[in-house]
Amino acid sequence: MSHETIHVILVDENNTPVGTMEKLEAHQKGALHRAISVYIFDDQRNLLMQKRAASKYHCGGLWTNTCCGHPLPGEDSLNAAMRRLSEEMGIACPLEQQFDFRYRTELSNGLVENEYGHIYFGKYNEAPLLNPIEADDFIYVSLPALQKQIDADPGKFTPWFKLVIPKVLQHLPAF
Repeated sequence: MSHETIHVILVDENNTPVGTMEKLEAHQKGALHRAISVYIFDDQRNLLMQKRAASKYHCGGLWTNTCCGHPLPGEDSLNAAMRRLSEEMGIACPLEQQFDFRYRTELSNGLVENEYGHIYFGKYNEAPLLNPIEADDFIYVSLPALQKQIDADPGKFTPWFKLVIPKVLQHLPAF
């Protein structure tokens, strides 16, 4: 999928669709668009994280949540989350939407993440089958150890992950 033109769903502050735009252009212009982020936990509540492929056009080589992406025009967010989880990590498991998260952050290469994100949780206990175009590595990490790693070396993690992880932790009791 990385070689074809992908369009994202542009939205307003209420998450109402207002059009579409090519994905890279949306990130260049900082246009608000819909996104999905998936957080997979094992039975011990360890988070499955991926190290983004070094070849990615932004944030390559950084650690982040299990997977993320964008619904395609006409695709609902749950189907997009399931599709991206399969494409990036080779995983199929039930997902449940936990909350929405609106954020804007400027990336080091001049791109802007301006997203209205739907956050999904799921459970899975096995090793993923990484797509090398998407991810270079994975780890299941305990949440206390993860917080220590973020505090010690925040530059190892994607900007959006550091913004949303506190809210993810708030939603764990319901999971």
